[in-house]
This record gives sequence, structure tokens and C-alpha cells, in this order.
Amino acid sequence: MNGPMIYADNAASTRLSPAAKAAMLPFLDEVCANPSAPHAMGRAAAAALANARAQMASALGCDAEEIFFNSGGTEADAQALRTAAHIGARQGKRHILSTAFEHHAVLHTLAQLQREGFDTELLPVPADGVVTAAQVASAIRPDTSLVSVMFANNEIGTVQPVAEIGAVCRAAGVLFHTDAAQAAGQLPIDVRAQQIDLLSLSAHKFHGPKGAGALYARKGLRPAPLLAGGGQECGARPGTENLPGIVGMAAALTEAAAHLDETAAALTKKRDRLIAGLAAIPQAVLNGDAGRRLPGNVNFSFAGVEGEALLLLLDARGICAAAGAACTAGSPDPSHVLLAIGRSPSLARSALRLTISAETTDAEIETILRAVRETVTQLRSAPGA
Repeated sequence: MNGPMIYADNAASTRLSPAAKAAMLPFLDEVCANPSAPHAMGRAAAAALANARAQMASALGCDAEEIFFNSGGTEADAQALRTAAHIGARQGKRHILSTAFEHHAVLHTLAQLQREGFDTELLPVPADGVVTAAQVASAIRPDTSLVSVMFANNEIGTVQPVAEIGAVCRAAGVLFHTDAAQAAGQLPIDVRAQQIDLLSLSAHKFHGPKGAGALYARKGLRPAPLLAGGGQECGARPGTENLPGIVGMAAALTEAAAHLDETAAALTKKRDRLIAGLAAIPQAVLNGDAGRRLPGNVNFSFAGVEGEALLLLLDARGICAAAGAACTAGSPDPSHVLLAIGRSPSLARSALRLTISAETTDAEIETILRAVRETVTQLRSAPGA
């Protein structure tokens, strides 16, 4: 490898922002107390926790008491689904509606709930990767307790019509959860205006620290605890709060929200340059709608190319990319997301996901384009290809 590395895997994790790091440092050293402790330093920690909760609420358009801190998106998804399932079961409503291309944190929790007697249904995903509100409306039944549709897909980046789906659910008296792990920090979120009842997010997807996340639960919805223990997070999440992670997360989301429009505009321009350049490669197929996608997400399949080989060769050239979700890396199975939008198993196995950030330069975009073009040509011309 010659030259510095180019990081194009921001959907998997982002670099910690200077603002988040600066916010965290005092709570890694000076303020070491437990936020539940009764002494002066404990009260300082508790005040920082309350301030972070207020910051998160401001960025999401809700009240501070509707924010519950946890370890990340996977935990938040599980708690959101189980909370809604338990509420529905008490009302005799055991039907849960979701989509076929959700993150595995949602899909695997739904599979558990199905084994526990709930009726889970996955909506098919159109070829453009955008589920419609009409699809949701036509699938809601009298016994539907919850609809869970991700805000933006983690592999192909397509943005779902969350506000429209929220309106459909609210009119039907059905709870609406959205996994916003990819959307937070990249897209405008207003849980009131978008009629979202439950929302999950993860700090390390928007330049916060790993190991910190949050669940928004609309007032009146008491999150069902996944663990037994103390009374932290109003009893919703026992265990001492990860205060450094939480204050870093709040700082990162606040910063991202303050610069949302300008960052999205700059990223979209670079994203579209990537899309145009990669689309010029013969037999290249863009996965997901070209416009209704996250500002920094590009996902292509290259017919006749093995995705794993493509990634390895790009890595050797100093480009960090992915084939799909980091949590499924190494799996021999084709991406369930790409299969859901109708890609063949062979095309699904030839996918490349490039996810850029505000730090990605124009020169890096050109380097990526040149490297992908040359590597695809190399793989297609190899003996036995």
C-alpha cells in the first residue's frame, strides 16, 4: 500500500469528532463519580447526564424524559420491539409488521418474538429500495400492534418515507418504531412532526463513541427493561450509565444537527460524483434509488466480480470499504438486503458499499473511482473469471 488510507466505511463506524472527544475527556478523568452517588462529584456527574439528555432531546424534537440511554442501536431496537410487543399483547394485538431489509437487530428480535407466539410479517421491498406508506397501510390489521420500518437502510442507503408511514400508523392507532442508526446525524429528525413513537440510534454512526446509544420512547410508553438490576434510566435500563460515552454522543449529535444542511449538500455532491463514475463501469448496477438515499451512501454490484476479492484488492490499495453490514462480514450468504430488492445471489455477492463522510476529499473520490475501475477490470480479466 502506498500513501495514506482512504476511509470509505462510515456506515459501519465513524471517526470520533473533536467535539465529542472534548466533551468526554473530563468524565474519563476529573469527574469519575457515579451519577447516582449522593456526594458533590456524583451530583456533577448527574448534572452532566441530565444535560446530555436535554441535548439529545433537542436534536430529536422531544422532551428529555423521553430519552433513555443504552449501549447502542442493537439494544435500542430490541427494547423498542419488545416494549411494543408487550403493550400489544396486553391489548390482544400480537401482529407486528416490518420489512424484509431491516437490520438484523430488528429481524432477529422479530424471530425471537415469533417463537414467543407473536405473528410477525415482513413487507416485500420494491426494486428501488423504498417501502411506501401505501404498502404499510394495506398490511395493517385490526390486531397489528407495531410497525417497524428503518429510517434509512444501512446497506443501500435508501431513505424511507418515515413521516408518511408515521401518519398511517397514528391514524390506525398502531405504534411506529424506526431504526434511525444510519439516519441520525445525516437526515432531519423530528419525532413529533414525523409521528414516531419509538426511535433507536447509535453514537458511533454519527461521529460519537462506540458503546453508547439511545432509545426515544414517546411519553406514556414505558420501555420494558431487558435486564434486571437497579433503577437507572427510570428503571428502563439498569446499570451505571456510560457517562463519557453519553456526553460524547450528545455532543456529536448536537454538532451534526447544527451543520446538517451544509454537510448533506457537500456529501450529496461527492456521492453523486461517485455514482456517476462507477455507473460508467460496464455491467455496474446501482443498488437502491439514485436520489432517495443517504447523502454519503453508494452501493454498486459489478457483474462477474466476487465482492470479497474486490474488497481485498481495494484494501491492499489503501481503501477501506465494505460489501454490506459490518455485523455480517465474513458470512458466505448473499446480502439479505440485496436479495430483498430483487438482486440475484451472484449480483448480491458482487456488491461494494462506499460510505463517505464530511472528511472525504475530492481527491479521495477520484482515487476511489480509479481504484475501483482498475480493480474490477483486473478481476474480470483474471484467468478463470
